[in-house]
Amino acid sequence: MYATIYDAVKDLFGWDLPFLKLLQSFGFFVALSFLLCAYFFAKELSRKESENLLKSTYRKIIVGAKATQGELIGQFAVGFLVGWKLLSIPFDDGTFAEDPRGYILSGSGNIFIGILIGGIFAAYRYWDVNKKKLPEPKEVQEKVSPADHVGNMTLIAAAFGFLGAKIFHILENFGSFLEDPGDMFFSFSGLTMYGGLILGSIAVLYYAHKKGFSILHVMDACAPGLFLAYGWGRLGCHISGDGDWGIVNTAPKPGWMSFLPDWFWKYDYPNNVNHTCNPNDNDPKYQLASMFCDHDHPRLIDPVYPTPLYEAIACIALFIVFWMLRKRFITPGLLFATYMIFNGLERFLVELIRVNTTLFTLGSFRVTQAEFIAFSLVTLGTAFAVWTKKRAKTTTSA
Repeated sequence: MYATIYDAVKDLFGWDLPFLKLLQSFGFFVALSFLLCAYFFAKELSRKESENLLKSTYRKIIVGAKATQGELIGQFAVGFLVGWKLLSIPFDDGTFAEDPRGYILSGSGNIFIGILIGGIFAAYRYWDVNKKKLPEPKEVQEKVSPADHVGNMTLIAAAFGFLGAKIFHILENFGSFLEDPGDMFFSFSGLTMYGGLILGSIAVLYYAHKKGFSILHVMDACAPGLFLAYGWGRLGCHISGDGDWGIVNTAPKPGWMSFLPDWFWKYDYPNNVNHTCNPNDNDPKYQLASMFCDHDHPRLIDPVYPTPLYEAIACIALFIVFWMLRKRFITPGLLFATYMIFNGLERFLVELIRVNTTLFTLGSFRVTQAEFIAFSLVTLGTAFAVWTKKRAKTTTSA
């Protein structure tokens, strides 16, 4: 397992590139998942615009104006941060090599390099804007295609997705949160995928509504990419070994899986990012054994089902199917309703062999947060599908 991209590159290629320590494996894959989702989201928005299902909007802009103080200060600030933190790494005293994350969040850095790069950024902005300056600035209408909003939507999804993932993780582990609220909230670990999906989706749809887009068509446009993003994110969970693994699995590999490697059936996640040997925090029998764990080179005491890998494969396969069939879904909203159903089914099934915190119990059955949300998604998705069909019939008859 690789906690950072640096670990992966050094192990696979033998390259010692310290700056890659900044890239946590899980965060790197999550960032890629957002970019992949944004790419296919933009393609679908463009297709729907070409079919007159979505319309372009217009905004007023001023052209030919000189660079403002705010623009120059903003560019200087960005350049200063780049120079102060990133370009100063080769000249630091070893702080970055020991603790990259701590270096970024500390006051360490080279102020002189920061000022130099900040000045270059501001000067370039001044030159670039003023070369287009007109004797008299004028106001014009600029056409904005639906796909042009994908950048803003991606940033909104990332911000609210992270917030939602944190909130749902805190609710799922409220006891641990009360013990150390600051560490849990501000740490880069401890994220609940469904929380990010729910809050991020709500924020993006609100943005689309404010811009006057058809919500149902926007939802359909993002459905295939959401599967791809989720699958890619789960691949990051598997590669980093962030604890989202399955329950202990000591059974021999079935004969029908003989063509697959053993780690596909059960895996002990060596060098996982959590530095733990405990496969299940909810099982007391592992707590004593984990005290003797070599936390520098951890390996789970018992192997587990590699559920992040299963989810990654399932969701990437679902993306391919949804992408191939997306044009056959004529009824607005039906594709997203189908996405909700399959997303819920996939997660509900994997929860059967996954370690998770119990949300509540029904008799002898334990229900996790993810199972509850998955069941809700299937139920709401089915109801949503029925509503979209009825809505389409009413619209047609009218």
